[in-house]
Amino acid sequence: MRFPLPLPVFFTTGVAVSAIAISACTTVPDTGRRQLNILPASQEISMGLTEFQKYKQEKRISNDPQMNARLQRVAAQLTRVIPLPDAQWEFVVFEDATPNAFALPGGKVGVHTGLFEITENDAGLAAVVGHEIAHVVARHGGERVSQTTMTGVAGSLLQAGLKGASGITSGQSSAILGAYGAASSLGVILPFSRKQELEADELGALYMARAGYDPHEAVAMWERFAAYKGRAGSGSKPEFLSTHPVDSTRIAKLNEFMPRAMSEYRG
Repeated sequence: MRFPLPLPVFFTTGVAVSAIAISACTTVPDTGRRQLNILPASQEISMGLTEFQKYKQEKRISNDPQMNARLQRVAAQLTRVIPLPDAQWEFVVFEDATPNAFALPGGKVGVHTGLFEITENDAGLAAVVGHEIAHVVARHGGERVSQTTMTGVAGSLLQAGLKGASGITSGQSSAILGAYGAASSLGVILPFSRKQELEADELGALYMARAGYDPHEAVAMWERFAAYKGRAGSGSKPEFLSTHPVDSTRIAKLNEFMPRAMSEYRG
């Protein structure tokens, strides 16, 4: 279906969004990717510190000596090579059977007890922790906030333009805005989230290598994670509907990246 939407509506929207985007570009360390980031780094850090404090208050901290020793050992190796000079590093093991880990701006890292069964060894744990910290180094959280904000701004400008456009019925306007929302999600936000995950995999492999861990262990760890999900019966959505790449894509991309990671490995 074609709608008689005047070109100036799209042109004005595009110019306004582009002007903001150009003024807020930063570069991801090591990959060199240019990114849109309108959220100040200081605000990201403040939010991260607040969120981690809240998490510690709400979750039980594990006293398991082996898990804590492994995490601190891996942390000592990784923090030597990760480019976050002002980080207030803190690595905490939380009692939670969910195999998960996270890192927040400011240098705060949490690992669930349920993850240790899958990581199995120091290198496996370094793969996951390095991946999570990579999200912080690359400022992926701020980038997601920025992207969501910009798509919202563009949507508001489009909506305003449609109201002032002649010959556009309310039904046509709703259809256009609905198509814009779907296109933003499936064509921009979700693909970009998957791109960030793959970028964090690559950066994590570099950090592993520089810290003295064989980056091939990252592939082995993600293979174990895929097997775990298979045993748990946790089915995955089609990749185009997901924030994360499917396991086969992640493993294949890591294998493609392995020559670069190994070039920095000094085991």
